[in-house]
Amino acid sequence: MSDRQHVVNSLGDGLDATLAGFIADVIELAGRFRQVAEDIARQEGQTRARWYALSVFSGEPLTVARAARRLGTTRQAVQRSTDELVRAGLLTAQPNPDHKTSPYLRLTPDGTALLERITARAGESRRLWLADTDTDTAADIAAAHAAVRAILDALPD
Repeated sequence: MSDRQHVVNSLGDGLDATLAGFIADVIELAGRFRQVAEDIARQEGQTRARWYALSVFSGEPLTVARAARRLGTTRQAVQRSTDELVRAGLLTAQPNPDHKTSPYLRLTPDGTALLERITARAGESRRLWLADTDTDTAADIAAAHAAVRAILDALPD
């Protein structure tokens, strides 16, 4: 347990205070993950935003708007990264029969190779974070993941 001061936006106790503290820590954790992700992406000459864009387009072809919704960011932010990745030959645009000005985007072979390298670096980094922990840590993380998913599922779209 850390002796850092925790930021909590709720007074009192009970479920509301517990959830408020949890949310504050998740926000802090997300910020720390963004910093780590920026460092990992930089090792491959990329930015975190471009890494996230590569990742979101690695599955089924998506439009920029759909990718932005998945990433929880603005369409304009994803469009900037997408334009850079297309110019670099890492993404390719495919016609969208439902919307002529909103093409589907997917990774090129070079984009796939780059994403695999970044993903490997991220895996190496994650393994170092908890290298000295006990075997219950994986179960604890799985339980925390399930709790986060339950909260996400309970939130309105």
